[in-house]
Amino acid sequence: MVLDETFKNAKHKTIGLKQTQRALEKGIVKRLFMAKDAEPHVLRSVVEWCTNHNVERIEVPTMKELGRACGIEVGTAVAAILED
Repeated sequence: MVLDETFKNAKHKTIGLKQTQRALEKGIVKRLFMAKDAEPHVLRSVVEWCTNHNVERIEVPTMKELGRACGIEVGTAVAAILED
């Protein structure tokens, strides 16, 4: 999967909602990955931020798949690749 390689090769990244929200607030997110099966209320603020700040947003089918791509054993709703 392309996501696995993209995430693996990224020097700076976040995994999880809180880390990613902090990075968004700092304006250092280059690309955001979000799971389609995550709760909508969890993703709402992240989606709004990305829309308002022109951050690329990529949907991944499941939280489990996104977690696996991030190299963790559990699912995650969001992850991001940060500016170098």
